[in-house]
Amino acid sequence: MVPEVVPDTEVLVSFRGVQKSYDGESLIVKHLDLDIRKGEFLTLLGPSGSGKTTCLMMLAGFETPTHGEIRLNGALLNHVPPHKRNIGMVFQNYALFPHMTVGENLAYPLKIRNFSKSDIDAKVMHALSMVKLEKLAHRYPAQLSGGQQQRVALARALVFNPQLVLMDEPLGALDKQLREHMQMEIKHIHDSLGVTVVYVTHDQGEALTMSDRVAVFKDGIIQQIDSAYNLYEAPVNSFVASFIGENNTLEGEVQSLQDGLCQVKLGDGIGLTAKAVCADRAGARTTMSIRPERVRLNGASEQCANRFQGKLQEFIYFGDHVRLRMDVAGNPSFIVKVPVSELDGSWSVGDSISLGWNPEDIRALDPLNP
Repeated sequence: MVPEVVPDTEVLVSFRGVQKSYDGESLIVKHLDLDIRKGEFLTLLGPSGSGKTTCLMMLAGFETPTHGEIRLNGALLNHVPPHKRNIGMVFQNYALFPHMTVGENLAYPLKIRNFSKSDIDAKVMHALSMVKLEKLAHRYPAQLSGGQQQRVALARALVFNPQLVLMDEPLGALDKQLREHMQMEIKHIHDSLGVTVVYVTHDQGEALTMSDRVAVFKDGIIQQIDSAYNLYEAPVNSFVASFIGENNTLEGEVQSLQDGLCQVKLGDGIGLTAKAVCADRAGARTTMSIRPERVRLNGASEQCANRFQGKLQEFIYFGDHVRLRMDVAGNPSFIVKVPVSELDGSWSVGDSISLGWNPEDIRALDPLNP
């Protein structure tokens, strides 16, 4: 992936040619070139073992790059110890001192930075007010709920006004409802303070909800770094298309290319037209990607350039919509999303239903199984 060019005045953190190996042989991070902009909320997203947490740990100072440079505001960080980097850190397990009160936990990073007592008291109360815990300053961590402990950990990371805050799966231990509430709370705090946040998660919904940009990792390499909208609507390869959101795939062979579109023959001989993204030559194998909500059914499909018959296999109810699992062009797990208000009550499992989509809605990408 070619790194984008960002003006130096906008860059807070830069990775250049960064690699990381723990055994001297296999690379966990293979070659990272990345600029993190001042004030942005950047999420590192990927499956376990993809290298995202290792990148965060190198930025925090808990790991050292095997090769390459990491700079903060232009200053080389590679061998600067963690406590001298002016970086706040929030962990999944909170990492609060159990023998200290909430107020003492927040005061600790200020004391080691030699703030005066009056400044410490003012900054602690201000940080607690940001997370709405002013009344709990004298409690101990064990007397708090998981959500309250995570708020304390967030306040402690912000209390000394760091230029950068790193968050490593900070909401992973919370239940779904609380996690979603904390996502919005963290995003609102970020918006109000303007601090730069680098956030690590394997939860794609969390990444899409909170981030200005998302870097999608696989096997130690960033596959795509972009806005949530572009990652979902314009994935650059099959991994990103499959990892971000729900996705239907169809396998085929490129027959011809013209004006940014390609003609593709599926395994059963049926042809369709797709947007040529990775497909660059006739005869190449391609995996095509189409989102479930882009598929049109029955009468709505009549004006679509690509039309098929699908066999209805299953109804999956999701409250505001129903997902229809269908057998389409050799894919027995093809999903179509239908709002409940548009569901045809006459449909039954086993029915043959007309469906279709437009060429710009299906992307011809690299083969998932080359």
